[in-house]
Amino acid sequence: MSLPTPEGIGTVVLATVAFQFTDRFLGIKTRLPAWEPHIKRIWAYAGILIGLGFVLRLDFSTGWFALTAGLLFVYMLWRVYDYRPARIALLAAAPFLLLTVVDNFMQHYAPEFYKTSDDFLDSAIGFSTIWAITFLIIANRQKKALVEEEQQRVLETEERRKIEAKKQELEYMVSERTAEITRQKEELEQTVEELKATQTQLIQSEKMASLGELTAGIAHEIQNPLNFVNNFSEVSIELIDELAEEQSKANRDAELEAELLNDLKQNLQKITHHGGRASSIVKGMLQHSRASTGQREPTDLNGLADEYLRLAYHGLRAKDKSFNAQLKTDFDPSLGEISMIPQDMGRVLLNLFTNAFYAVHKRQKQAAEPGYQPTVSVRTRCNDGEAVIIVSDNGIGIPDDLKHKIFQPFFTTKPTGEGTGLGLSLAYDIVVKGHTGTLTVDSTEGQGTTFTITLPA
Repeated sequence: MSLPTPEGIGTVVLATVAFQFTDRFLGIKTRLPAWEPHIKRIWAYAGILIGLGFVLRLDFSTGWFALTAGLLFVYMLWRVYDYRPARIALLAAAPFLLLTVVDNFMQHYAPEFYKTSDDFLDSAIGFSTIWAITFLIIANRQKKALVEEEQQRVLETEERRKIEAKKQELEYMVSERTAEITRQKEELEQTVEELKATQTQLIQSEKMASLGELTAGIAHEIQNPLNFVNNFSEVSIELIDELAEEQSKANRDAELEAELLNDLKQNLQKITHHGGRASSIVKGMLQHSRASTGQREPTDLNGLADEYLRLAYHGLRAKDKSFNAQLKTDFDPSLGEISMIPQDMGRVLLNLFTNAFYAVHKRQKQAAEPGYQPTVSVRTRCNDGEAVIIVSDNGIGIPDDLKHKIFQPFFTTKPTGEGTGLGLSLAYDIVVKGHTGTLTVDSTEGQGTTFTITLPA
């Protein structure tokens, strides 16, 4: 028995350092967590062994400790063999451990051979040490490369996580935006429906306004023949009374009776004439007031224009008895009948005439010009296979900056409540789209306006 030699103590310290290095180098804490507590306490185990060696006078430079430490080291590396630096470390340490075991074995069990081979074994151990250091450097580089790869994977994983989070955030934002767009779409659809309903109501209001003008004109126009019918009826009643009185006399005057009968006949003829006039007015306006069938038919354009001119005029006079205007007509007798939808074209003419009378009436009230005579005129012409209708007035005119807007729906130059802004728009659609014609305007502010309609003859 002998005390531990410095070589034996060095072996214990070397084994301890090797285990500590391996722990840090291979990350035993994460790869072999069960070994971690023992590796941390390796210094204590080494101290106990060295102490026992001094107490028991044992030399640990060889023997079971070196063998056990080497085997445990190899086993530990083998447990983490999947880790590439561990494989290189095992390859680096294997020759050194093997030669160390052989050296110790021959030193104790073949001392004669050991003495003759000592230099060779020392040289081999030296080369194995260089071998181990070289491969450990390689393993360390690989470890760094793996650490960088791991860090790169962590960064990529983090980046993917961020991308996924951003993707989810974007998907959420897209879903929110989609819901918002859907809501706005529904609101717009509802608004469009409301606008369509409002437009329908306004169109109906415009039609009713035109109907009101038409009704007033009809009432005034039909009043004249009715007045004649009433007057001649009263006179006829008086003539009948005179005739009955004359017939009751003893001395009847045959000549007077014949004269009374002749007057009565003339009155009845006049009643028939004016009754027929009223009947034709009613019949004509019933025809024009019917809903448009969309069917074209040959129509006397001159008669249609003259009739609606008078109806528009009397319609305004029904509202203001003090209003008077000069009506001028110049109809081309060669125009003949034109293929059109009379109900629709009647609405167009009524609208143009109503606007013309409104313009001259407004100028008359605003300006109070001496000698100003409100005048509305209508002319018809047959020009190169086209029927031309020209409606002119000497009213307030239209400002230059508003001329391009007057055919737009809902635009009106009239004060609020006096116009819907659909009359000229509907007229334009009827002429241009319904009859493939044209409707143009020429106006000078303060002097008057002229609308020109052209229709295929």
